[in-house]
Amino acid sequence: MFTWFRRQFRPAAVLLVLLVALFSTGCSNSGRPAAADTAGQLVIKVLDIGQGDAILVRAGGQVTLIDTGDTPAKEKLAALLSKEGITAVDRLILTHPHSDHIGGATTVLERFPVKQVYDSGQTTTTATYRKYMQTVEKKKVPFALLAAGDVIDIGGGAKLKVFAPQKPFFTEDNGQLDLNNNSIVAKLMYGSFSMMFTGDAEKNSELQLVKNSGSELKSSILKVGHHGSNTSSSPEFLKAVGAEAAIISLGEGNDYHHPHPVTLKKLEKQKYKIYRTDLNGTVTVTSDGKTYTIGKEKE
Repeated sequence: MFTWFRRQFRPAAVLLVLLVALFSTGCSNSGRPAAADTAGQLVIKVLDIGQGDAILVRAGGQVTLIDTGDTPAKEKLAALLSKEGITAVDRLILTHPHSDHIGGATTVLERFPVKQVYDSGQTTTTATYRKYMQTVEKKKVPFALLAAGDVIDIGGGAKLKVFAPQKPFFTEDNGQLDLNNNSIVAKLMYGSFSMMFTGDAEKNSELQLVKNSGSELKSSILKVGHHGSNTSSSPEFLKAVGAEAAIISLGEGNDYHHPHPVTLKKLEKQKYKIYRTDLNGTVTVTSDGKTYTIGKEKE
């Protein structure tokens, strides 16, 4: 009789074991998130690259890199990208041709397949700029200029709307292009979340943006212009953006004494919560298009 009982109930017992195993697998906390946990998420990393900008954006399986830090940090940038599992870059956006924004561009182009390069259209005579352009040509990477009014699909429903540079370009007193004030300024939009990227745009560009774009500048987060210099972050611009948080990309103990105290005071007056790569390391923003979180590499 006992043999008969085992024979009859063995299938049910096997099914029960399988169900328990399946349930346990689904609820395990192995540290490896299930696919559903990251699907539909936008991840922005303001990389701790020293005195410069390098911002990694991932959305819908696509990779966008905004600026590449300074030349001395090019190997660090390549290592950080590899650590993040980056094997290719869908679009490389260079806000303006100063070395602390394009210094690692050649290394990125040589180490990673890049599908599209965008810049502001400004040129310089520096060796860093010439090598970057030569590498774009050598690699036959598609190249285009960005200007106010352009909109780029960066994957997963996320878009970049470009507000600057506007034409005509700003010039300095000597007639040379004002590279900082002609920086690409763009707002990333993903559902109800948004983040403003400013390159090194200074007061002249900011006031033009406020005048021409006004309420369109409103964003959840601001990447502070020019590493927290007192030449940027005008009260009018900070009020128009009206963000809840500000992220400053800069090097620890830098020679420029960024961020300048006056800039920090202006941000605090507008009630921005401040994050700094020199103090917090890489700053990571994650959003599902409705809410967002900000994580710090170090306290």
